[in-house]
Amino acid sequence: MKKLFSILTAILIAICAEAQTARQVLDRTAANLSNKGGVTASFSIKGGASGTIKVKGRKFQATTPQGIVWFDGKTQWTYVKQNGEVNVSNPTEAQLQSINPYNFINMYKKGYKAELKDVGQLYQVYLKATDKKLGVQEIFIRVDKSSYTPTILSMRKGKKWTTFTITDFKKGNIPDGVFRFNSKDFPQAEVIDLR
Repeated sequence: MKKLFSILTAILIAICAEAQTARQVLDRTAANLSNKGGVTASFSIKGGASGTIKVKGRKFQATTPQGIVWFDGKTQWTYVKQNGEVNVSNPTEAQLQSINPYNFINMYKKGYKAELKDVGQLYQVYLKATDKKLGVQEIFIRVDKSSYTPTILSMRKGKKWTTFTITDFKKGNIPDGVFRFNSKDFPQAEVIDLR
């Protein structure tokens, strides 16, 4: 009986050691995305655009057929191909949440209650805002169990849900200049400073 109890205790300890919390999954995912050299991925928005995104810390560059958005951590440049304009602004945190699908790396740590669900080869983390004033009230993040990379991200602002599918995740060594608009690359663009 004593031996059986010891075996059951060892099994329970092993199971508990393998079990993860939502916070642990997001911490590992955030650490993976916070690669010092940066990361690149392809994305598609359900019912909307698709393109590529490069992320390095809080900086990002998103490219779609309609335009390019650069953010260097403070200033954002948005180039709209249709009218050849570049709008320059200093976005708020709420605005950044809706533009950069990887912004959840910073969001989940404060103001959200997290739940974890096992979905086959993925973890699904559900985040619910604890404060009604937060711009994004709900987020579902599906994370690949083997690589700790996000594959699907759905977020709700107001009554509207936006879903990003993320593929082709790669770590790299992205120079900081990639996250700033360079007027030499767009000599015909009209720059409109909205700051």
